[in-house]
Amino acid sequence: MRARDLGIKFEGTPGALNAITDVPGLEVGMVTLISGDGDLVTDSGPVRTGVTAILPVGKSRTQDAIPAGIYSLNGNGEMTGSHWINETGGLSGPVMITNTHAVGSVHRGVIEWVKQNFPEAAMEWLLPVVAETWDGYLNDINGSHVTTEDAITAIDSATGGQVAEGSHGGGTGMNCYGFKGGNGTSSRTVNFGGKEYVVGVFVQANFGDRRELRIQGIDMSDLDVPNPMDEPGWIEKDKSRTVPGGAGSVIVVVATNAPLLPDQCRALARRVPLGLARTGTAGGHFSGDIFLAMSTAQPGELSSGFPTQKRNEAELKSLDFVPWNYLDAFFTAVVQGVEESVLNALVNNATMIGRDGNTSHALPHDQVKSRISKP
Repeated sequence: MRARDLGIKFEGTPGALNAITDVPGLEVGMVTLISGDGDLVTDSGPVRTGVTAILPVGKSRTQDAIPAGIYSLNGNGEMTGSHWINETGGLSGPVMITNTHAVGSVHRGVIEWVKQNFPEAAMEWLLPVVAETWDGYLNDINGSHVTTEDAITAIDSATGGQVAEGSHGGGTGMNCYGFKGGNGTSSRTVNFGGKEYVVGVFVQANFGDRRELRIQGIDMSDLDVPNPMDEPGWIEKDKSRTVPGGAGSVIVVVATNAPLLPDQCRALARRVPLGLARTGTAGGHFSGDIFLAMSTAQPGELSSGFPTQKRNEAELKSLDFVPWNYLDAFFTAVVQGVEESVLNALVNNATMIGRDGNTSHALPHDQVKSRISKP
């Protein structure tokens, strides 16, 4: 069940799968880790976490840099490798998303995978891109449960086709607007110059206060489902998280096969908050809201390996790009895709019980359908 199945209406025309994998050649892989119940025992469990790998141009060309740009709405979060993307406008390698305290092991996993598959690239330097959101309400976040081997497996398992939404991969233990959150994806088609391009979106949604949630502009703040943050003594019960209800984070990855310049990718990333705002969030102080946009159209043109030719023998490179004055349709596609991706993360999900019996309830489909169907 996805958001459209509840009768939620969205603007724009989606791709065939309505997923980020509608972008040709892009692959997604995940490892989901769920084990144990009951009281928290650090380093033992319960475990509700995982890791997601996004390969923009597939495995064989993953080391060929593509145009990319980053925008941070709020910096209470992490995306490694971002300084190099800002410096060169290029992204190479997989994009990984996991939990806050697993960034190190996933980072190392990417290096090991490159060593195994592209040893020459590993001999130069690697700055893997690993992003995170916090899953400590449900998961033993201080345990070393996500391993380098899990990161390697997520990359190796990446494929095109359907993308697992909800509680899978890096999104396994996440919450959104006081409901069970996690992965969501969507896509839009854009026509330009006689060709049809795709703008795909993937979110790891772990943000928002229950009081903020809006669907189709309709207030959903008082849906009749328990909200953990409304429990008496909630902060005392959950001493690992003494922050307000808007806390969390959201990582958004935008990909398109349209040819774009790095600054144009940054412009797409800057439109992500407009899509998030359609679902209600104001962007809380304790929420890390970090967005990455990329163009898969011209892999390799921005690669920055060590020089292999003498300067007088080197060749110029060039990039095609959509003129700036025709980008509005792509901006609109980002906003529409982000909104739908967040709601897919909420709808395509189920209630989860985690450590210490902490419970994240699923969005109640029947109540949502009832409200949006009213004239």
